[in-house]
Amino acid sequence: MMMVSENLKNMAKNLAKEAPRSPSIRLGGYAILSRTIDKCRAAILNQNGEYHFDCPMDKTLFSFKKITGDQFRSFVEQGKTDDEVLDWLNKNGEKKNVKQIKEWSDSVENDYYYKKPDKKEWFASECERLGLNPETTTLFDYLNADDKASFN
Repeated sequence: MMMVSENLKNMAKNLAKEAPRSPSIRLGGYAILSRTIDKCRAAILNQNGEYHFDCPMDKTLFSFKKITGDQFRSFVEQGKTDDEVLDWLNKNGEKKNVKQIKEWSDSVENDYYYKKPDKKEWFASECERLGLNPETTTLFDYLNADDKASFN
């Protein structure tokens, strides 16, 4: 069994008790990254509750940078801070400049699942459950509302 660092234990959120950070919070310009870090740390400690690390949303970040969830997890497992994870992300995978990171982050932040045929039905029912209009709700809006509903 892996030895878990005290740093990791101290930084990890228990996602059975609180939501990860919003996907809108940008770390180093990357949307999703802070949330992905929260889910990764929690998964390592089996404190991820209903949240999934290396989910399709996380994979959009990994795909953009041309890294894998396993590579990301291996670095986070070492008890690295957010800034250290950001530095690692910038140095690994495909190099991206500030403009590319902003364009990618803006595009994922303005992702309307209702416009995607393969996601439309699921997204509409999830929005209905939360009292949101699926036609005007982004994926990030939905995630933020779902997090809030889960812990209020």
